[in-house]
Amino acid sequence: MLYQIHEFYRAMLHPWSEWAGSMSKSLNNPSSYYSFMPYSERLAAFLQLTYRIGKDYEKPKWDIHPINIDDKIVPVIPQDIIKKSFCNLIHFQKFSSDANTLKKIDNLPKILLCAPLSGHHATLLKDTVCSFLKDYDVYITDWLDARTIPISAGKFDLDDYVEYIKEFIRHLGAKNLHIVSVCQPTVPVLAAVSLLASNNEQMPNTLIMMGGPIDARKSPTSVNTLAIQKSLKWFENHVIYEVPENYPARGRLVYPGFLQHAGFVAMNPDRHFSAHWDYYLDLVKNDKEDVQSHVAFYDEYNAVLDMTAEYYLQTIKVVFQDFALPNGTWKVNGQLVRPQDIENLAILTIEGELDDISGSGQTEAAHDLCTGIPIENQEHFTVEKAGHYGIFSGRRWRQKVFPVIKEFVDKHKTNPSTQ
Repeated sequence: MLYQIHEFYRAMLHPWSEWAGSMSKSLNNPSSYYSFMPYSERLAAFLQLTYRIGKDYEKPKWDIHPINIDDKIVPVIPQDIIKKSFCNLIHFQKFSSDANTLKKIDNLPKILLCAPLSGHHATLLKDTVCSFLKDYDVYITDWLDARTIPISAGKFDLDDYVEYIKEFIRHLGAKNLHIVSVCQPTVPVLAAVSLLASNNEQMPNTLIMMGGPIDARKSPTSVNTLAIQKSLKWFENHVIYEVPENYPARGRLVYPGFLQHAGFVAMNPDRHFSAHWDYYLDLVKNDKEDVQSHVAFYDEYNAVLDMTAEYYLQTIKVVFQDFALPNGTWKVNGQLVRPQDIENLAILTIEGELDDISGSGQTEAAHDLCTGIPIENQEHFTVEKAGHYGIFSGRRWRQKVFPVIKEFVDKHKTNPSTQ
């Protein structure tokens, strides 16, 4: 019933939120007599904050700006090239009427950016995508909101996730392909590449894993500790709910996005309170740059999706309770996952020094598992003073992390097996 109760209160708050937003605009409109009221700036700021706290947050649009390639303006349009029941593979297609520019675009190395299925939409990685666009041909996994997928589409679990990644790699072709996985997908992506290696399929040039729980036993965070302290049955009884009648997936069991969002906020409540208070003050001061920065971040942060119950529960068990990948016991559709079978690619692991979601050493543990890769094709980078989001978005990402990835990818443009 929790999902239904949430929907009831959401419907109740919607009119009040919309009214607050409208009144805020009236109080800020210089042609309205409301704007001449005493303390109108502060009231308008309060009402705008009320509106943003109570409003619904839809999946943000990509809104990718044109890029400059050899002094030519090149538009970029996201296009679905594979549509699956639970995920679309998006290609950021570049367009140009200049023959030389088109030739350069066609020869760019391919980047498969594996976005997390852990609450937020793939647009959370917009900053990551934009950094890659000029020098690479970029693709991204765009996971769908489980509440929008009818039960008739079937189940989706962690094994299915791995199979999706394998299919995407085969579709793009491993030649000249570089895979970048951010947070949650580091585990299923490493599994997918391991299974391809075990089956003697062609390997991508590089595998770059960022801030993910390859071995969640190392430097456990509060997320890891909760998974260990509670049984799988506890998670099933306390966070799994049925999608209400007003959604296409009515009747599907999911881990609701609103519960995930509550968990995100609960991890750092003081930080979010301070951010909203600063937003209120910036509105009063009419500091448009800081206001827009806050809006852009929370439009993305507050937009969450539901995950299927079977996927969420299997992830808890495999990754955070059984530690099946580092223990060598994980089977995907009956086949054992063997990272030691990977040989002909280069790997780079990246961690944030202050990451409170994937602790220190959890991602770097991949090197201990991939024993078939020569040491000269393995690298690790720890981003000083960076938290979880800082390793793939924001100033530290652009100034510290992306240059390391670019250097690594450029260094391994040729697959190690052909060197």
